[in-house]
Amino acid sequence: MENETTKQRILAEAVKLFASEGYEAVTVDQIAKAVGIKAPSLYKHYKNKRAIFDSILRFMEQRDGEQAAACSLPEGTAEDMPEAYAQSSTENLITFSKQQFRYWTEDAFASSFRKMLTVEQYRSGEMNSLYHQYLGAGPLNYVADLLESQEEALLFYGPMYLLYSVYDEAEDKAAVHALLDAHLERWRR
Repeated sequence: MENETTKQRILAEAVKLFASEGYEAVTVDQIAKAVGIKAPSLYKHYKNKRAIFDSILRFMEQRDGEQAAACSLPEGTAEDMPEAYAQSSTENLITFSKQQFRYWTEDAFASSFRKMLTVEQYRSGEMNSLYHQYLGAGPLNYVADLLESQEEALLFYGPMYLLYSVYDEAEDKAAVHALLDAHLERWRR
């Protein structure tokens, strides 16, 4: 259990540093210092910085799947799960979208991951691909598969995508949530 807690702290501190300093700029020593351990101790948990990053990706992928499943939405592709997509409801999509927005903005880990990808997308092809997988074309295509329309998906997801940036600078975070709720309610009608 001690090791698991330390491993989780390493991931949490690493993603915060990656979001503020950039992935390439952060060293293993900086991560270890943020956790409150020495670098040799960190290496007992992760082979290198890339192993830490890969664990962050696995964690985010797992959480995304859990979020979709909790809202009775498919975790795979429309091609692999056509029945699950056909049975998905608009209400579940709206609930999922509200939960995802809160998750990507209020959860410290997910918010740091989102910010890291936003900044790093311009520095690295890999980060650009991950940004689009998690925040751009990935969610847009997922919604398009659920709604069976790229245009409806854009109408649905476009404002949500914009509100991620608005949220980060907003003094009144509740007002941003209210904007999202109003958008989703208007879309529902």
